[in-house]
Amino acid sequence: MTAPALARTVLITGASTGIGAAAARHLAAQGWCVFAGVRSEADGASLCAGASGDLRPLILDVTRPDQLDAAVSVLAAALGNRRLAGLVNNAGIARMGPLAVQPLEDFEAQFAVNVFGMLRVTQACIPLLGSDPARTGAPGRIVTITSVGGRIASPFLGAYTATKHANEAMTDTLRRELAIYGIDAVAIGPGSVKTPIWAKAEKDNAEGPYAHGDWGAPLKLFEDLMLKGGRTGLAPEHIAAVIERALSDPKPKARYAPVPDKLTNFTIPALLPKRMLDRIFISRFGLKRKA
Repeated sequence: MTAPALARTVLITGASTGIGAAAARHLAAQGWCVFAGVRSEADGASLCAGASGDLRPLILDVTRPDQLDAAVSVLAAALGNRRLAGLVNNAGIARMGPLAVQPLEDFEAQFAVNVFGMLRVTQACIPLLGSDPARTGAPGRIVTITSVGGRIASPFLGAYTATKHANEAMTDTLRRELAIYGIDAVAIGPGSVKTPIWAKAEKDNAEGPYAHGDWGAPLKLFEDLMLKGGRTGLAPEHIAAVIERALSDPKPKARYAPVPDKLTNFTIPALLPKRMLDRIFISRFGLKRKA
């Protein structure tokens, strides 16, 4: 079968819901051929319902090498001898909890998806993006969704923010190393976004192991803040437009930070001395030392 004439092709991981789903629909509507990694056929059907353009769901759990191999084979066949224009590393999970007592398996699970999964997919796609000299076309671009948490660590999200700090560092390293192929790497660190990720995290914690412990009340305050952000934050479609910019701009920034009320929610906190930021977090979430 002859591969279709695809001008711009992109692979997006974690496209079942939230930012990934919005990006897949947006880019397809803008004329991209979008291969969208989803967890199930039902997720793929839901993603395509009402969408326009060339949108192709792929079953892809980034922790499953067998699924990744199958997805890359499908992608390579569709590309023919052309290069992949973009990879959007979006797949991610979050599990709240105080690091002092959070089960190690919860910590490891977040790294398995957010860090090792990101690297696994990236390494598999680098030949398609530009390292394979047999392929034609301009080198592709890697866009990784990090977070405000990739720059500012907060209580109760130690594992999640650790993965996002890792994503930030990995993106910078990839950008510098892959310059030999002309492959660029860009980070996008959103603030609060209207996605299900924090509602999922709250469901995991509801009446869970921390509810009645030393951090029970502060964690509840933090959960409420995260859930509010999930209701009032930026629309996923806003982040999708930033993703398109990162993929398409002839001279993209190394990092984009689409954050609501950016001055107070990101710029100032990032500049404050760490001890001052400590005091703000401690006061806001009732973490003062007990008498």
